[in-house]
Amino acid sequence: MTALRAVLLDIDGTLVDSNDAHAHAWAGALGHFGHDIAFEKIRVLIGKGGDKLLVEVAGIEKESPQGKQIDQRRAQLFARDHLPRLKAFPKARELLVRLRGDGLRLVVATSAKGAEMDALLEICEAKDLLHASTSSDDAESSKPDPDIIKAALQKAGTSASESVMLGDTPYDVEAARRGDVGTVAVRSGGWEDDALDGALAIYDDVADLLARYDNTPFARRHG
Repeated sequence: MTALRAVLLDIDGTLVDSNDAHAHAWAGALGHFGHDIAFEKIRVLIGKGGDKLLVEVAGIEKESPQGKQIDQRRAQLFARDHLPRLKAFPKARELLVRLRGDGLRLVVATSAKGAEMDALLEICEAKDLLHASTSSDDAESSKPDPDIIKAALQKAGTSASESVMLGDTPYDVEAARRGDVGTVAVRSGGWEDDALDGALAIYDDVADLLARYDNTPFARRHG
């Protein structure tokens, strides 16, 4: 088994408790422009790129004039109403410190926009621990397409077999699989185990993962 050199990190739902907030922001933005979409219909798509979410829930292309207006409104609502109240999951930074202490390169692989990614990284106090980061700005296609995974591997300077994704959604698992990367999943984003099928291992949250670290794929593949 190839030794592990890098961990590709999702943020929303994995390090920061923000999935519900994203869904509320999308619902508010869509409603503002006359599209009354149920929160639950949006919530199950959080983790996909916003371009895919808009098409699936409302049949709107993100780059269309209305799509751009909705996305701008969503960003405003998220920053104003939700971001100030978001919290990191317990032990998020401690887990990253442990991974970094093992000599692993930590590279963010998120569908979030660059500015939102930076704000979320501040919340979980992760920026000083990262080797590099990728956001939606670095990928032509968003999750569950593998573009972000491939961009993160390039920034990590590692092969797929030397890397593992840490994520919380089926879209993380699928994007990583399509990039030939295995995933360690957490349930903190709101998905049950059947939705995370294909993950190397599944934990309640990052605190659970840290508590059981010595028996996780990170420890077993390191060194």
